[in-house]
Amino acid sequence: MTQITVGVDGMQCGMCEAHINEAVRGAFKVKKVTSSHSKGETVILSETPIDEGKLREAITKTGYTVTGIKQEPYEKKGLFSFLHK
Repeated sequence: MTQITVGVDGMQCGMCEAHINEAVRGAFKVKKVTSSHSKGETVILSETPIDEGKLREAITKTGYTVTGIKQEPYEKKGLFSFLHK
């Protein structure tokens, strides 16, 4: 599983977050996508890495500006995850 954190400039409200989420879901098969206008970021969980150029393009088409993309392995943090260390 991969977590992709995208810096997004221009989001002002919950509707802006919804526009970004819909654009990501429409362009890629993802497990989860959440956006926060207050943090200025979108976090995506995907089974596989996502092409950064295509991701940037999908978000830019909605009228927002991508300020950065970071992809990293994702480990689910469950109630008992500390036992697996």
